[in-house]
Amino acid sequence: MAKTYATGRRKSSIAKVWLTPGTGKITVNGLSLDAWLGGLEAKKLRVKQPLAMTKQDSSVDIVATTLGGGFGGQADALRHGISRALVKYDETFRAVLKPAGMMTRDSRVVERKKPGKRKARRSPQFSKR
Repeated sequence: MAKTYATGRRKSSIAKVWLTPGTGKITVNGLSLDAWLGGLEAKKLRVKQPLAMTKQDSSVDIVATTLGGGFGGQADALRHGISRALVKYDETFRAVLKPAGMMTRDSRVVERKKPGKRKARRSPQFSKR
């Protein structure tokens, strides 16, 4: 089967994912997953979660590029992109991934700063006297 492409998003991060049949190798921004995320084991598990749920961890190769945001947002964007690519690869995976919330784009983003406030909701300190 040919390459399958999908895009994942989270906060301000975008992950472009290409999925091909292979041996289970994950490459992100030219680095292996271990080199890219270093010691962040929880984030590695989140990235591999859709592969583990569909039992594809050793039968597909993933090449991805991520941009924007930090490692947390990029890892979640990568997870979303992998899920979408798996469903394009084999439509039967939707029944497993959809109930687990893997196909839903997490739309939470940083709230904008408001005028007269120090942050989005934080007011300036009030002095009674």
